[in-house]
Amino acid sequence: MMVSFTPCCARRDSTVRWLAGLLLGFWLTVAGGALASDSSAVRQAAIRATAQGYVLDGDVNIVLNSTLEDALSRGINLYFLLELELTRPRNWWFDEGIAEPVRKMRIYYHLLLRRYVVETGYTTRTAATLDEALAMLGRVEGWQVLERGALKTGQRYDARLRLRLDTAQLPKPLSIGAVTSDKWELVTPWYGWSFDAPAVPAPTPPLP
Repeated sequence: MMVSFTPCCARRDSTVRWLAGLLLGFWLTVAGGALASDSSAVRQAAIRATAQGYVLDGDVNIVLNSTLEDALSRGINLYFLLELELTRPRNWWFDEGIAEPVRKMRIYYHLLLRRYVVETGYTTRTAATLDEALAMLGRVEGWQVLERGALKTGQRYDARLRLRLDTAQLPKPLSIGAVTSDKWELVTPWYGWSFDAPAVPAPTPPLP
């Protein structure tokens, strides 16, 4: 008498495939989360009003690859551009461009002081570690992007912000190689949001 075990084997193979698929999905989820956390990105950004006009506050997570870290350790300056685009949406035509301010920033390692130097706008600070320096570089506080009267109070506007490495400022041999190598590339995805223009407070009168 011949006994067949085919149905049992089929069920076992099906279970194995299901478990393999479940584990693969879990691995991809974990790996995807890890990759996302290891990527440079704008975490948050907002525009607020001051007596002088409108300023931007934001936070950018900056992650350097091994090539860029090595360049810093050897004393090479890395220049970054923080790019903001402001538009006013219009239903009947293309969005109206309001402004495209750019903030230039720099980070380098001072070989004599053995500290990282961060320049943002007119401010220069130093940090003992690369993590501290990158946190400084990515922290945007009170960057003036528009003068008084540039926005209409209560009007809806769209904004988007990104940070990128300015490869044109690299030493000449490196800047040429950067054109064809992603090792010298760092750019965050655009971070977009909409806001209603806040009222600009009245200037503080001078003391008598």
